[in-house]
Amino acid sequence: MAEEVWVGSWRPHRPRGPIMALYSSPGPKYLIPPTTGFVKHTPTKLRAPAYSFRGAPMLLAENCSPGPRYSVNPKILRTGKDLGPAFSILGRYHTKTMLTPGPGDYFPEKSTKHVFDSAPSHSISARTKTFRVDSTPGPAAYMLPVVMGPHTVGKASQPSFSIKGRSKLGSFSDDLHKTPGPAAYRQTDVQVTKFKAPQYTMAARVEPPGDKTLKPGPGAHSPEK
Repeated sequence: MAEEVWVGSWRPHRPRGPIMALYSSPGPKYLIPPTTGFVKHTPTKLRAPAYSFRGAPMLLAENCSPGPRYSVNPKILRTGKDLGPAFSILGRYHTKTMLTPGPGDYFPEKSTKHVFDSAPSHSISARTKTFRVDSTPGPAAYMLPVVMGPHTVGKASQPSFSIKGRSKLGSFSDDLHKTPGPAAYRQTDVQVTKFKAPQYTMAARVEPPGDKTLKPGPGAHSPEK
């Protein structure tokens, strides 16, 4: 066995944890959860309670609540009013007085037939106003279907014929001069319903653009001068 080489106080020993240089992959830094801190703590180890100092709460938006513009009574709580016994001096209540009959308005002697058994009694009264003789329709108010002719209901009718007057159309009394002649009809253009043939027109001569103002000729010039 070769003699172990010492470098200072360092001696060769088994590593206590995984070393990244011993692996061809990035190592266990992506898979081993940390054992310190509170976030992403390893579930195999106990985690102590952690506390933090939070900052001041964020201010609410101006339009999230109506604010203190409502004058709410401070003595009204969530469970009701927080008040002691209070009394006030009010006037006398005005009760509605109803006119009720007194003892002298009753007639006990007339209640005999309602209290004691009595024989049946009948009386002849006038005709009621709700009944009228002419309240029901008479025989002439109904329109019964006919039982003769072609318009009978629920029966088979035979063919019926009638004698009508002679038609004036085509009769001897028909005035043929009132009928329209051949010139009264407008002939439809053939090009409306069939293929339209090419059409050409003879337009006027096209003049080339130029200056049409009057200009002096050769005799208007005097070279000798």
